Amino acid sequence: MLLTHNIIDFNNSEIAFRNKSNADLRQAHLLFKVMNNAGLVKTGKHLINLAFAIHFPVKGILRNTIYKHFVGGTSIEDCAKTIEKLAARNVGTILDFAVEGEERDDLFDATCAEVIRTIEIAHNNKNVPFSAFKITGIGRFDLLAKVSEKAQLTEEESAEYKRVYDRVESIFKRGYELSVPVLIDAEHTWIQPVIDNLVMEMMAKYNKEKAIVQNTYQMYRHDSIERLKQHHKEALAGGFKFGLKIVRGAYMEIERARAAEMGYPSPIQPDKPATDRDFDEIIRYFVDNIDTIYFMVATHNENSSQLLAQLIDEHGLPHNHPHIYFSQLYGMSDHITFNLAEKGYNVVKYVPYGEIKTMMPYLFRRAEENTSVKGQSSRELKLIEKEMKRRKR
Repeated sequence: MLLTHNIIDFNNSEIAFRNKSNADLRQAHLLFKVMNNAGLVKTGKHLINLAFAIHFPVKGILRNTIYKHFVGGTSIEDCAKTIEKLAARNVGTILDFAVEGEERDDLFDATCAEVIRTIEIAHNNKNVPFSAFKITGIGRFDLLAKVSEKAQLTEEESAEYKRVYDRVESIFKRGYELSVPVLIDAEHTWIQPVIDNLVMEMMAKYNKEKAIVQNTYQMYRHDSIERLKQHHKEALAGGFKFGLKIVRGAYMEIERARAAEMGYPSPIQPDKPATDRDFDEIIRYFVDNIDTIYFMVATHNENSSQLLAQLIDEHGLPHNHPHIYFSQLYGMSDHITFNLAEKGYNVVKYVPYGEIKTMMPYLFRRAEENTSVKGQSSRELKLIEKEMKRRKR
């Protein structure tokens, strides 16, 4: 349902790009023009991978273009300026150490230690209200798949899984000790069961007073509403706080292809309107249950953002209600982020950080997402062009 009256003008480009100089705008314009072209994105990905393989000095080019636009910096310290800049506009930061798909225990331990460091930073900086991590950053994908399907583990695998469990626990325990909520990202459906089980167990342990442990639900799964409501029911029955984030989702093509190949029904919604419908329906459920749910709506969709803003007003809730957050990715949808923040809503940007080479899978996903999400790059482009014209005038 489209809303009959706009509370927030997401077309206000002056507010959206207030932080950007004319040179920044020109660069962003060029970047989104490239990302608007699927062929260029595909070619670029191959060329960059090749450049890294043959040690061609491509880092400087990347650092000043796609990396600079979508990444906060190489380290937590390097993100300090970004955090301050966002805070000056009333926007919080979620530091996201975006390492994924590793295979070795020493790297998993290092990532775990880094996530704990983001929690400690958040504890000391009111502009960093959450921490976040991916379970595939601290555990091997194939092992998580095996645990999810309840397959028999070897003795070695059992010991390995115990180490993954201990890492997850140490992250949430630190969040609990320092009173910092920690979001765990959603993953592919065939490793999601292990995450859901772990999260519900950790919620029961650490969410007695506050929603420290928070799950993520991808609404492009047709079972998400049902799963989410079931978990909420368990939280109510167990007497602990229920915290979560919703996203539309990130692995649609992979999920459909795997389901077709392995002959099971696709876990994905039949079409985008079905995803949008469930996304908005669950937002209404959250606001109706605001006393027992802490939630974050992570979206680049104006209608869903508008809906939540309107429901907050209709229910007479303060714009900065402590249970409600809006979220967007750094480098995207500034027109949503800053126009919401201007009206006093709680808004955070997911700010990924890491070395240029390790950030490439993340950056390729952003580029592909901007190409494939209907009109995402075009939308960004139009707004940038609108602001460039406004400034010329």
